[in-house]
Amino acid sequence: MAEDLELRGYQEEVVERALRGENVIIWLPTGSGKTRAAVYVAKKHLETTRGAKVVVLVNKVHLVAQLYTKEFEPYLGHGYTLVPVSGDSKEKDFFGPVLKDSDVVICTAQILYNAMTNMEETKHVELSDITLLIIDECHNTHKESVYNKVMACYVEKKLERELPLPQILGLTASPGTGGAKNLEKAVDHVLEICANLDSAIVSTKNCVSELKQKVPRPVKQFDIVDKRLEDPLGDHLKRMMEMIHEYMNIPPDFNLRKCGTQEYEADVVILEQNGVKQNNRLLAQCALHLRQYNDALLINDTLRMMDAYRSLNEFYKNKSTTAIDGTDYFLAGLFQENQVELKKLAGDSRYENPKMGMLETTLLTQFGPSVKSKGILFSKTRKSIYCLKDWVLDNKALQEAGVKAAILTGAGNGNTHMTQQKQADTIRDFRDDKVNLLISTSVAEEGLDIPECNLVVRYGLLTNEIAQLQASGRARAKESRYSVVADKGGKEVRRELTNECLEKLSIEAIAKVQQMSTPEFRTKIAKLQKEAVCLRKLTEAGKREKRGRNTAASVKLLCRNCLKVVACGSDIKLLDDMHYVNVNPDFERHYTVGGEVNINKSFEDWEPGRTINCNCPARGRSSTDWGFEMKYKKRAVLPNVAIKKLAVETPLHGRMTVKKWKDVPFTVEDFSLEKYCQDNYPDMFD
Repeated sequence: MAEDLELRGYQEEVVERALRGENVIIWLPTGSGKTRAAVYVAKKHLETTRGAKVVVLVNKVHLVAQLYTKEFEPYLGHGYTLVPVSGDSKEKDFFGPVLKDSDVVICTAQILYNAMTNMEETKHVELSDITLLIIDECHNTHKESVYNKVMACYVEKKLERELPLPQILGLTASPGTGGAKNLEKAVDHVLEICANLDSAIVSTKNCVSELKQKVPRPVKQFDIVDKRLEDPLGDHLKRMMEMIHEYMNIPPDFNLRKCGTQEYEADVVILEQNGVKQNNRLLAQCALHLRQYNDALLINDTLRMMDAYRSLNEFYKNKSTTAIDGTDYFLAGLFQENQVELKKLAGDSRYENPKMGMLETTLLTQFGPSVKSKGILFSKTRKSIYCLKDWVLDNKALQEAGVKAAILTGAGNGNTHMTQQKQADTIRDFRDDKVNLLISTSVAEEGLDIPECNLVVRYGLLTNEIAQLQASGRARAKESRYSVVADKGGKEVRRELTNECLEKLSIEAIAKVQQMSTPEFRTKIAKLQKEAVCLRKLTEAGKREKRGRNTAASVKLLCRNCLKVVACGSDIKLLDDMHYVNVNPDFERHYTVGGEVNINKSFEDWEPGRTINCNCPARGRSSTDWGFEMKYKKRAVLPNVAIKKLAVETPLHGRMTVKKWKDVPFTVEDFSLEKYCQDNYPDMFD
């Protein structure tokens, strides 16, 4: 039997226009029941619309199962056919029939977009096949996001009057300001989000007190510490960096900013790219190593000194055995000569990071042997949250206070990622009090169904106003606290205060948009939509022109580490619109294979094989990780190559680096199994 679906007053108010069939964005804070309101709209839509088809889009894979299990299935599962579809499910390969045979489909935006652009009958869907499109966390509908790609198709069809189109229902805790610092620009940003979603933005006006009672704001506190008076480890690392600066002969017109900052990291990234472009391996490799030293300084500033040392030590493992030239020997030798001293300094407790002491104090104000508390500790990187968990386990006071910590990271296939099942198990343990402190990256800020907390701590984080608002929204228990642990006068405090101002600015901007008359609002939206369509067409034309400048055969691909040519552009083919593989059998002589790649899911046409690494001719040893072999159709072994590990060289513009294959300056042809077999096994076709 389906559960009764009742709304609070503020929820009833925000769904009014949606129930009349209008396109709207529901703006309500984290924990207020936006999704429940969307379920109500979906239910009424299914009851009143002939041939109704509801599609619910999420931007993270783990939210598919969560929204299906926790929200839609309990209220709609008994009267309607609901299907969750993610990259792990076979339904994605038959999305057309699945949608046709279902009432409600919950999926990632990528799966819907793939189905819209794939013309195979079993996979293709049109927007006209959908009658209600619900978009979770819809503030992400901008720039090159998949949400915006889906809605770009919608807007183009709307402007060309290709009807029918689905009703749109967006959900957000905050549209943000888009980087705007004044009201006029913030209004422009909100209007742009509305234009991208072809929707008006609605919020409660008559039930504000009820909303505040349901979703109380936590007490905010800044737990500030004075900076270290002495930092021998940091000083020693900086002296080593200076030695690398002198060795690498930095161009006189290039000014590096302060060590141990994000700005310095950005500078050495540019230096590495310049080194690759100029065929200057010394410059490129020194810049790569400087980035690791800078990471160690950042860790030293945020975590324990020993965490900083271990980070650098891990990087330098096996570096001397994979050396190519004198640059490698100098860099590896520099670390080896200083390794004992670095470890000694890292173990000197007199100079330990004072922020760790303040973090301990902050946690102990809420946790104790007889105190029932739940908290989330947010930190920036996966590396930092693992270090923080080790610290909690090693901290006697926290253990005596009953702190039971667990890590929560994003889903994925890397060593520091979590499977969806592990995520679900961790959150269940948190709900069942087996765990009372989640140590998390930003994955816990948005979307995940996490129980109410009475403590949220942001530690070493610099984020925007949306992420800050979502994080604070996790502290929903009565008399909860939201703590920012930071250095006195540090960037974290300044960013937090700036975000508070931006949050207020966003609220003002939304109010301005809501005050517009309907004709004024529609005129502005239509203008923005037409401009966006024109800009997309111009951008796409520019990309086509760029790719057309070079034939694939004229483009060389080089290892980004040893700078040797290892392939040409025509060797690369695009498999299943996703994987960039090298089909030239001669490529095999440029790499060695490592261990088997383990991915915790199966795929229809392929399975992972072994890792592939650059086989530098100077030493004959495996060094740079290029990707992994794919076993396609259980027969063809295809190297799946990461472009970020390679450099690109064209006849016209010389050498360059790109982050993604879609940005390469040549056209990559689709993979053909028949042609692959003809080229590689000609005897089969005699």
